[in-house]
Amino acid sequence: MALWDVLVRVLVGTMLVYLGVEKGGIFVVATFVGVVLLLTAITGFCPLYKIAGISSKEETTAS
Repeated sequence: MALWDVLVRVLVGTMLVYLGVEKGGIFVVATFVGVVLLLTAITGFCPLYKIAGISSKEETTAS
C-alpha cells in the first residue's frame, strides 16, 4: 500500500471509530468499518484490492 493510502485509511478509520463510540446506535456499523480500515492500514493488506487486482504502490522500473 502507498503511504497516502495508509494515511487516508487511518484518518477515516479513526473518525468512524470515534463516531461509533460517541454516538452509538446506527454508528456501531461505522465502528466496525473503522476498525477494518485501521487493521488494513496496519497490516498493509486489503482483501478487496487483492480480489480486484488493484495496487496503490508506485510502479518502479528496473534500470
